[in-house]
Amino acid sequence: MIGEIKRFIRDDGPIKVSRSIKELNIKINEIKREYLSKKGEEISIEEISKELKISKEDICLALDSTNNIESIDNATYYNYKDGNKINLIEKLSSNKENEEDKIANMLTIKQLIKNLNKRDKEIIMLRYFKEKTQTQVAKILGITQVQVSRIERKILDGMRQEFQL
Repeated sequence: MIGEIKRFIRDDGPIKVSRSIKELNIKINEIKREYLSKKGEEISIEEISKELKISKEDICLALDSTNNIESIDNATYYNYKDGNKINLIEKLSSNKENEEDKIANMLTIKQLIKNLNKRDKEIIMLRYFKEKTQTQVAKILGITQVQVSRIERKILDGMRQEFQL
């Protein structure tokens, strides 16, 4: 009877975790306690990995295996804009719409860049994807910073017009 109770407590959680992972978690926690009592500081994952001769990923898996499970309906976060609480489901659903818009925008931008001539494409790539300054772009292309500024503005205006069509 006692064995069945122990098995129930050990095995009947919301997510099944293997016995080996649970035992590894116990070893890790023992090592952490000993290290803290001897040295007065937390032990790093790398040090635990060296001591147990297992990967850092396995250590993280074992440590995460004992975290409490939170319902997606109960998980709440603070909305930084207005300070109100928002549950995770609302946050995910609002982010999904934003993600779809971002994907659509990225595809549109990709097509607009594809339609540019070689020099214009290079300027946009250097400025916005490689995060170069106008001065750096000017040095790379052998033109002045003012020319880069004018060309960039012309390119962006043209892209905006195409985007609105």
